[in-house]
Amino acid sequence: MRPRKALRKPAIITRRVLTLVIRAFAITTMAFGVAFGFLSATTSAGSHYDPNLFAIGVAALFGAACGGMGLMVSRIRQMKRELREMEGRLDAAEDRHWEFKEAQERARSFFEAQGDAIVRRDGKTLITYANDTFCKLAGRSRSELIGTAFVLPVAAQSETVTLSDGTSSYDQKITTPDGPRWIAWREVVVRADDASEVQSVGRDVTDRVKAEHALAEARDLAEGASRAKSRFLAMASHEIRTPLNGILGMADLLSDTPLTPEQATYLAAMKASGNTLVSFVDDLLDLAKIEAGRLDLTPHPFELARFVEEAAELLGPRAQAKGLEICAYVDERLPARVIGDAARLRQVLFNLVGNAIKFTEHGGVSIIVEPDHLPGRITITVRDTGIGIAAEDQARIFHEFEQADIGSTRRYDGIGLGLTISKRLVERMSGTIAIESIVGKGSMFRVTLPLPPDGEGQNTAFTAPDLAGADILIVAPAAIEASLLARRLQRWGARTTIVPDEKVAAALLPEHAWSAVLADRALGTAASALLAREAAAFRRRIVLITPAMRHELPALKQAGFTGYLIKPVRAASLAARFADNDDFDHGQNSELLAEPAETPSIAPDHDGLSILVAEDNEINALLARVLLEKLGHRPVVVESGGAAIACWRAAHEAGAPFDRVLMDLHMPGMDGLEATRAIRAIEAEEQWPRTPIAALTANAAAEDRMACLAAGMDGFVVKPLDRERLAAALVAPGTLAFAS
Repeated sequence: MRPRKALRKPAIITRRVLTLVIRAFAITTMAFGVAFGFLSATTSAGSHYDPNLFAIGVAALFGAACGGMGLMVSRIRQMKRELREMEGRLDAAEDRHWEFKEAQERARSFFEAQGDAIVRRDGKTLITYANDTFCKLAGRSRSELIGTAFVLPVAAQSETVTLSDGTSSYDQKITTPDGPRWIAWREVVVRADDASEVQSVGRDVTDRVKAEHALAEARDLAEGASRAKSRFLAMASHEIRTPLNGILGMADLLSDTPLTPEQATYLAAMKASGNTLVSFVDDLLDLAKIEAGRLDLTPHPFELARFVEEAAELLGPRAQAKGLEICAYVDERLPARVIGDAARLRQVLFNLVGNAIKFTEHGGVSIIVEPDHLPGRITITVRDTGIGIAAEDQARIFHEFEQADIGSTRRYDGIGLGLTISKRLVERMSGTIAIESIVGKGSMFRVTLPLPPDGEGQNTAFTAPDLAGADILIVAPAAIEASLLARRLQRWGARTTIVPDEKVAAALLPEHAWSAVLADRALGTAASALLAREAAAFRRRIVLITPAMRHELPALKQAGFTGYLIKPVRAASLAARFADNDDFDHGQNSELLAEPAETPSIAPDHDGLSILVAEDNEINALLARVLLEKLGHRPVVVESGGAAIACWRAAHEAGAPFDRVLMDLHMPGMDGLEATRAIRAIEAEEQWPRTPIAALTANAAAEDRMACLAAGMDGFVVKPLDRERLAAALVAPGTLAFAS
């Protein structure tokens, strides 16, 4: 608060005092005149003076004078009050004036002190105010700027953006005495006196712009490095797959020849090593695509239970070859059809289960799919009884090229990319992945991700049997498959009992009227047959076998079993075994057997297809020719794109066109894409029927597929070749299938 100063008497006070003095003088004069007249009259001898009337007049005048004096006194008091009030108002007004000047000074000091440049311009763009920062930026004094239309020298400017509050913003690169600077301006219209002015506030963002440019350069370098890495991996993939195609293909052909047991063992090891190398290349390519942000998801409806059970069946031989159990359970509360990228989800599932199988020596692996607590999401749990992972290693195993089993004494092979890719894929699908593990006990991977139900698809779920009141005995040495079977049967209403061997089962058989007895063939041939005979009094005696045990089915049927189930057991197959019309072979069509399928019939006649093969690699050309001949076809091999066009045209003109063309992408002179475009152009010009063309290449990336389709190809066969994939690519009579 400012110190009080002595008040200066305003002019209005002097006028009022003067008026009061004049009035007092007039009254005094009047009183004196009356008194003087009275005295003169009384002393004059010639006056006819009536003292009574005079007294009355004087009294009236005196009363009037007294009244006037009273009014004057009252007015004086009122004037004093008004004077005091006016003094107070004047004092308050001066205080406010002082505070306003003080605030104005503070604002001016603030504007001058801050780092932002501030300038105001009137309607004629003349500067009315500029702070010190703007003056420094302009290199001129304030007096030189005020009243001028000076503008800063602009080297570059961004587009002006008008914000919702009416302000405008833009960036300018200014040339200053200290070098170029980037200024971020914000402009707003303000009131000044009776006119409007534009106030511009500019902040120096040179450091931010430099950081952004540095970041952009670093990003460009990183993206360039990523592209270079992707190109390198694609090239490496092609160069590795090309000789692998020859190695694995020739090994496959060699397996068709007579071999000694020792030679067959060596050949199997060679094929296993080659397949491991192919998986390694595929993992590297997947990781490169994920890191480059080129991994696109393609959601579509699919049957969830069938998807999970097929995955377990496809992985079954791997687990069963190690003597492990593998089983799947899909909660019936989940929708039958969901929407998601089934191919990427299968990749995640294969990685997790494959990893579990690799690190498990006894027991087994289970896949359990249940609803999540959030609607539209599911939880997939992959549980194994393997070596387990220490707490300090659980986060590390999701990093590139990391494994739980490390060090010079590690017993398990692999490059440690499966879990890394799975984590990236799950996160790409807006999901999460976590692990719980105990060393020596096993691990549990839990994946949670959104899979919304398909509201438009038909519900193809099987009808679960009503097993209310049924007692079912499960005899199995391993608890993994048995526990999930019991869980499924209990949801259908049954009461279940699990025992580990035939001896305990024999003791329990007489105690109940069992509705069914399920026995695992893993008990042994003799034990399984004995159990079937001892349970002969019960209606259903079902044996559980692996696909490799199918040759034992006649003996098991002879032993007394009324039916069988292929492990891992599907829910639909289990339900079929409790149908009223069930017999030993009933429901076997529900099983997806993990045995090699027969080669499909692909030839339109007994002579097979006439196929043109364009392949410049001598070994791969030999492999393709031999495989096609073994499939019953008639191949013709050329070494370049130009030769392929000439041979294809000559066959057409001779009246014996090729039924199919297999075109390598990378060939000397003219590559496969250019040759395909030329063939399609000739077909259009000559109005010849379209010849199905498939790419025959070691490049497996999605962009390679798109390039093939854009060039006019109908299919895509990825090396290394095997006869099943090649047969599948040629199976459709009017087009070619994608086989990778």
